[in-house]
Amino acid sequence: MKTFIKNFIADESGASAAEYALIIAVVGVGIGAAALVLGANVESAVGTAANEVYNCNKSGATSGTYTGQSCATQSGAATVS
Repeated sequence: MKTFIKNFIADESGASAAEYALIIAVVGVGIGAAALVLGANVESAVGTAANEVYNCNKSGATSGTYTGQSCATQSGAATVS
């Protein structure tokens, strides 16, 4: 029985599995955090683009004349804020 306990305490083969599990957990948390941040940034960018398209359409712009900073109307350029 003494030999078994000595061998059990000295055995480090399970330590590598625990270390791998810890590494996987840390990487998983990092990926989750990055996904949340990326999702918020994509949501913001899509919302901004949708607002610009809406404002351009609301101003009475001619189809296909959006330049990125303003959209042209029949009487000139309307600035989009």
